[in-house]
Amino acid sequence: MNRNQFLNVSCRLCLLGAAGIALPSLLGCGATKTAAYRVPVLERQMRIPLAALEADGSKIVRPEGWDYDVAVHKTATGYDALLLKCTHMDNPLYASGTGWACHQHGSLFNAEGQVRKGPAEEPLVRYRTEVVSENLIIYT
Repeated sequence: MNRNQFLNVSCRLCLLGAAGIALPSLLGCGATKTAAYRVPVLERQMRIPLAALEADGSKIVRPEGWDYDVAVHKTATGYDALLLKCTHMDNPLYASGTGWACHQHGSLFNAEGQVRKGPAEEPLVRYRTEVVSENLIIYT
């Protein structure tokens, strides 16, 4: 093997290794199953028309000016709104089976925001919600 061949093979192996290291972080960068509903935050409130929610009463909400999305889902008694921010080191969370996952350190949360697997120890931040005149209000 001459010098040029050695450098060519070495560079390809290095790029392949870097791609393998970066791939887990990049998996969470794709679009969610449904598009996020963009909403302004006015007077510490987000107002989402109930008609904008999915048939099952769920939606990913993207508050304007925020670094993290909010997951909304219908419950037996109303609606839950969870901040999709890992309580371990503030990384964004992504849908994972029946809950939420942090691709940075592997924390898993169930659909109600409780920790299923660490290193996170605290549940997700939950916002109070209320239905008013065909709108879901999320109080931040």
